[in-house]
Amino acid sequence: MLTSVELLPEKSKDDLIGLLKEMWTIRYFDEKVDEFFAKGMIHGTTHLCVGQEPTATGPCAVIQEDDKITSTHRGHGHCIAKGADINRMMAELFGRSTGYCKGKGGSMHIADVEKGNLGANGIVGGGIPLAAGAALTAKMKNKDDVILSYFGDGAANEGSFHESLNLASIWDLPVVFICENNQYGMSGSVKEMVNIEDIAERASSYGIPGVIVDGNNLIEVMNETHKAVEHAREGKGPVLIEAKTYRWKGHSKSDARKYRTREEEQFWKEKDGIKRYRDLLIQEGLLTEEEAEKLRKEAKQDVEDAVTYAEKSPEPGLDTLLEDVYA
Repeated sequence: MLTSVELLPEKSKDDLIGLLKEMWTIRYFDEKVDEFFAKGMIHGTTHLCVGQEPTATGPCAVIQEDDKITSTHRGHGHCIAKGADINRMMAELFGRSTGYCKGKGGSMHIADVEKGNLGANGIVGGGIPLAAGAALTAKMKNKDDVILSYFGDGAANEGSFHESLNLASIWDLPVVFICENNQYGMSGSVKEMVNIEDIAERASSYGIPGVIVDGNNLIEVMNETHKAVEHAREGKGPVLIEAKTYRWKGHSKSDARKYRTREEEQFWKEKDGIKRYRDLLIQEGLLTEEEAEKLRKEAKQDVEDAVTYAEKSPEPGLDTLLEDVYA
């Protein structure tokens, strides 16, 4: 349906418009969560992906329904992109019994195995070996599944990253490793943490393809992920994708972002992936300004409805205290 750009995976007009609404939903969900944490209405901690929406939406848009993902501590966008119910997600953050973990897991532990989401993960790099294991399972059972493994630039320095890439490489496992390089591992610049220009360079150490994409360009993310997924599904082994992006908010709720300039933040905000994709759809004649605005308001209302659902949901009773506890 697009004419001025090449999109490798086939998508209908409705699909393309739906991706815009999905990215807006991700943004409004995290902005609402940020608001409630600031007010003390949600407890624990959270890590927001505002500004990184295309790296969540793009990869999940080009995989099959039975394919699986592993997520991160900054995983709300991944969960929504893989089809999670935002009502249950919001209820989980509010600590309500209707949440994905019955209100006991919070922001970093949302999973929906039925939808192929093997879980967000509070451990940095914790989802990477899980993805390799899921890919090994798929291969041993002769399934057609491909696994997407999301992680951040900080996780690329963890042992789990190197062990998993090596294992996936030698066994030609159907997994696509997606490094969301948002420029900062907690409060340290990625330039201070690695002595190479691009994390994707590390792929060559394991004999697998390494690809760099503009993480704020949804079409580019989709195209490169599509090629990587097809590569993996054909039995050619894993691919490492490095998506250059930026988180608008702090590392977590308590981060004042004093380690970076507001000029830098503004530079990246001007590269906003949602606005770029919205403008593309309008340019292509797939949406009018009015239709785009209506879509944005619908996404915002969906999040408000999720808040209402969460607020009206019951808190777990004391009699459930020992449920789902294993020894």
